[in-house]
Amino acid sequence: MKRILLLPILALCLFIGTAPVASAASFEPTAITVQGDEDADTEEAVDATEDGASEDADPSLMDDPVGEVTNMVEKAKNWAIESGPALLLKIAIFLAILLAAKIASKIAGGIVNKAMNASKLKVSDLLKKFAVNTVTKIVFFLGLLFALENIGVNTGPILAAFGVVGFVIGFALQDTMGNFAAGIMILLYRPYDVGQVVNAGGVTGKVQDMSLVSTIMLTPDNQTIIVPNGGIWGGTITNITANATRRVDLTAGIGYGDDIPKAEALLMKICTDHELVLADPAPVVKVHELGDSSVNFVVRPWSKTGDYWAVYWDLTKSIKMEFDKAGISIPFPQRDVHVHNVANG
Repeated sequence: MKRILLLPILALCLFIGTAPVASAASFEPTAITVQGDEDADTEEAVDATEDGASEDADPSLMDDPVGEVTNMVEKAKNWAIESGPALLLKIAIFLAILLAAKIASKIAGGIVNKAMNASKLKVSDLLKKFAVNTVTKIVFFLGLLFALENIGVNTGPILAAFGVVGFVIGFALQDTMGNFAAGIMILLYRPYDVGQVVNAGGVTGKVQDMSLVSTIMLTPDNQTIIVPNGGIWGGTITNITANATRRVDLTAGIGYGDDIPKAEALLMKICTDHELVLADPAPVVKVHELGDSSVNFVVRPWSKTGDYWAVYWDLTKSIKMEFDKAGISIPFPQRDVHVHNVANG
């Protein structure tokens, strides 16, 4: 009986005694299996990295420039297909706005020109030209900014850059800015206009054109001279053709032994008989000076400004010829030399 009871107890002890051994034996292969999987994954990752590196460093691609060019061409084609139409549309819009701005600037300049011509104020041609050019350029510049904004360009930095560049240029070109300011003063005060003959800045000539920094003159011998406005405004300006009429100043001398009234009447007749000499104001002929060798008359007829030199040259020739006919001498400078004999000793 005791043996029968001991059998279950012995079996339970054997089970308990063998359970840890079995557990250890069962878990050990599992741990080895997991470790084996991790090593396999690691080996696969290393193999994949090596394969990627080998693909990146494929000598067939590195040594094939044609393939690279083909790849770039394909990329360019894809970009052109995807972005080309939008880019062409933007370019077309930009050019259309620029064309419209150009037309609008011309129209604005024409309006300003007509307004100045219809104005009762006396506006010089120089000021008209300056105003028309300024309005035309401003309208076109605004159109350019609008076109850039339309295609997505931010014009804020551009305007800021213009301001900085303008400050630097203004500081570096102080003399030019002085000429610019002088040009503004000339436009406002209008001492001369295009087509007039002036003596300014040390140059005598006909004003051909003017900008804000310089004036272009054509001299009588057909030379074109560009004079800075600063030199003109800072000096004396003589407008030779500003008025419709001019006085012709001549000097005629006769000998001390000649008849003064006869010479005076003859000079007056020479002036009044010339067709280009104006009757009003009347010519002036007066004894002006008792010179060293002659009695000098001033002869001052008036003519139209455009006839000045014709009258000057004609009267000079006529005075000589008429004096010769009348027996009136035109003395030249003379000097008497007296020689005295000094006795020796």
